[in-house]
Amino acid sequence: ILVTATTRRLARPYVRSIQKHGAAVVIATPHKAPPADDPLGGATGLLITGGPDLDPALYGQTSDPSAGVESNRRRDDMELALLRLALDRDLPVLAICRGMQLLNVAFGGTLIQDLPDHRATHQNGRWESAYHQTYLAPGTRIAAVLGIGGFFRLNSRHHQGLREAQKSPALLASAYSLGDGIIEALESTAHRWVLGIQCHPEREDETPRAFVRLFQRLVERAEIEAG
Repeated sequence: ILVTATTRRLARPYVRSIQKHGAAVVIATPHKAPPADDPLGGATGLLITGGPDLDPALYGQTSDPSAGVESNRRRDDMELALLRLALDRDLPVLAICRGMQLLNVAFGGTLIQDLPDHRATHQNGRWESAYHQTYLAPGTRIAAVLGIGGFFRLNSRHHQGLREAQKSPALLASAYSLGDGIIEALESTAHRWVLGIQCHPEREDETPRAFVRLFQRLVERAEIEAG
């Protein structure tokens, strides 16, 4: 599995989550991307992790001065190139938080630049996740991975996202935040296994146990691709 992140340190929680299921891992950062002759580093699956905001220029907007946008264009460009290559090869992709937003932008969608109610908050010297109730539609690919649809209490550590108005028409929204209609999961119907989720399942003590199956299934699909 190729794991993208801003730094190797920030990749560690995600790496731990997939290594529990036997994955061999390659980490790509803006400062150490895979070589040009092998951009995916031999990987047969892609995990795009959380991180900074996407540059609004990527979806045809200027940065809103009141939104507090903090972007890393080198990471944006690296991940978009890797994602498009993985999509061209129809490899399995799991895109988490920022990754789900990148997935939407890669398919031609846009983003809401600031969602104050979904941010983590600084309490007692540490950043604490927000939480909200989410509805996951039965019959979707993500529900099939989890083994269940319905209502879940999920964590939230983002301040950008999308509703139906921002969603790419090429993607299916499979989960929504009940309070405000923010899309919590996306999937591509044109690919065999391309899933995006807004919550952070690598923070296993903050999400229902079933969500670790996302990592398990990503590894299984990558193993199939590897032959």
